[in-house]
Amino acid sequence: MTDRIPKPSRHHLLRIARRTLVKSWDDSIFAESAQAGFWSVLSLPPLLLGMLGSLSYVAPLFGPNTLATIQDRLISMASSFFSRNVVVEIIEPTVRDIVANARGEVVSLGFVISLWAGSSAISAFVDSVVEAHDQTTLRHPVRQRFFALGLYVAMLVIAVATAPLAALGPHAIAERLPARWTDILRFGYYPALVLGLLLAVTVLYRVSLPKPLPSHRLIFGALLATTVFVVATMGLRIYLRYITSTGYTYGALATPIAFLLFAFLLGFAIMLGAELNAAVQEEWPAHATHLHQLRRWVVSRAGQASDETDPVKPA
Repeated sequence: MTDRIPKPSRHHLLRIARRTLVKSWDDSIFAESAQAGFWSVLSLPPLLLGMLGSLSYVAPLFGPNTLATIQDRLISMASSFFSRNVVVEIIEPTVRDIVANARGEVVSLGFVISLWAGSSAISAFVDSVVEAHDQTTLRHPVRQRFFALGLYVAMLVIAVATAPLAALGPHAIAERLPARWTDILRFGYYPALVLGLLLAVTVLYRVSLPKPLPSHRLIFGALLATTVFVVATMGLRIYLRYITSTGYTYGALATPIAFLLFAFLLGFAIMLGAELNAAVQEEWPAHATHLHQLRRWVVSRAGQASDETDPVKPA
């Protein structure tokens, strides 16, 4: 048993692919993806309220126009993945409305409730990853729900801390670079966005499991999830553009349906990547992580110390 994966043969690849597909079907990947997509849509306003509401206090420290810059960056980033109708009719109005009113909401009870509601999508993703690795019994459902809440709050804190730097950094770098480097910086935006998505999925796989796998063993699933999501969203955008050009639409329901489809594809990609990681782990089992080994050693040493200090009972 080793953490290093031997050179796979064709037989290994076929068996891993078959196991991934069969296990995905057995775990109801379409139902789980639909559930994750549904909670992602419902969690979007609370997520934006939590992030933008907190940024309304933090962003002015970096300049008077920082919050507006972050707002424009969010809308621009959404345009990279979602169709134009979804961005214009759902995401952009939601972002602008929250930015205009979020400062007062942070100190209200609604903000606390939004933390619980916003973590529903993270909870759905964590549940799907844990189920893919057959570790559902290792963590109580209530504990897992609060774990997802803690993970969501940590993600929110990181987003609030890094958003001003991410929004202002490219402008500051572009001002100090020669003019000929501007095109390179502009073309590097999308690869950086994909790499950020890959890193986020890898971290999600790493922290979701009660018995986590080594990080390098999770890259295969993260690569698959990122590739599936990027390719699928590009295909969906092309399809929606074609349908719109023909004049056949779903009327007022077209934009919500498109948004739900994008959210479904995100859940599908994350669960499919988790199933691939589980298949690789089944084919080539990895040792427990160093942190998990250290935790077991501490627990065993504590148990031995407790046994040594217990008084000997009289016969």
